[in-house]
Amino acid sequence: MIIKSIQLSNFRNYEKLDINFDSGTNILYGDNAQGKTNILEAAYLSGTTKSHKGSKDKEMIRFGSDEAHIRTVVSKNEKEYRIDMHLRQHGSKGVAINQIPIKKASELFGILNIVFFSPEDLNIIKNGPAERRRFIDFELCQLDRIYLSNLGKYNKTLVQRNKLLKDIAYRPELLDTLQIWDMQLLEYGKLVIRKRREFVEKLNDIIGDIHSSISGGREKLILQYEPNIDDIIFEDELLRARNKDLKLCQTTVGPHRDDMLFSIDGVDIRKYGSQGQQRTSALSLKLSEIDLVKQNINNTPVLLLDDVLSELDSNRQNYLLNSITDIQTIITCTGLDEFVKNRFQVDKVFHVVKGHVEVIDE
Repeated sequence: MIIKSIQLSNFRNYEKLDINFDSGTNILYGDNAQGKTNILEAAYLSGTTKSHKGSKDKEMIRFGSDEAHIRTVVSKNEKEYRIDMHLRQHGSKGVAINQIPIKKASELFGILNIVFFSPEDLNIIKNGPAERRRFIDFELCQLDRIYLSNLGKYNKTLVQRNKLLKDIAYRPELLDTLQIWDMQLLEYGKLVIRKRREFVEKLNDIIGDIHSSISGGREKLILQYEPNIDDIIFEDELLRARNKDLKLCQTTVGPHRDDMLFSIDGVDIRKYGSQGQQRTSALSLKLSEIDLVKQNINNTPVLLLDDVLSELDSNRQNYLLNSITDIQTIITCTGLDEFVKNRFQVDKVFHVVKGHVEVIDE
């Protein structure tokens, strides 16, 4: 699977851009705030319909314009897909696959599988549980459309249940309707819990060997799913928490409070690990994600590395770069340092300056 090209029109700081990528390693280099990450964002958007930064559509439209366009051509299993995305200042985005408009984002998921790695991901372990849930959900949604549907239904039900809990405080007669939302919350919540558990178990089977290699065999990393509530007792616990939920006006049990535990030799590295252990574990997690995607789709994802090399020491740089020789990679960096030029095969180099991209002779 590769991204062959991306065309941008009035996207971020690009008035017009037409860029063709190599199937191997592509380097986008230039000073900060020139537009390198914007190209990765367009690629990510083309695979997921969302910005990796969490930006709204109108925030990605070039200043002074009413709309932006992204056209991404993907080659996968000897087939070519053209993904067109139309962002509007007013109104929802439009998406078309091979010039056929789609109605749901789920129709796009799975065409372009992306693994995105940025300096922020190095904090995924020491940050709050929401970061780790987001990691699990993003990858599962790319790999499993049924999970995407169930997660969406769970989240909508959760919003409605929380709204009802607030309404009941002023209108107690609405209490009888709470059971309707409880049933839906349980139905979709149990499915989410089971799939997350299965996903983390598969990831754990991969991550141990990778982490051991990076750490020189000194550490054994174990990954564990930490559900807020087990699916088997979810119904009993939801009923037991009802009075508390009514008092707080929010749902206090369910997979929206799940977490994931990283431990080395029995020690929780979220709380007690060194920064080096946390960073190595985060790198191991991302490399495990690549392997898991390969296993699931019988193909390689596209790897986007956003200025992450500058945050890693030479040992972790070497391991990362030596691990990704068989997949298309698009890397942003501020300069072509000796490490990249002399130790790593680079197939195509682009210089990015103020929204203009120039191909540099390799």
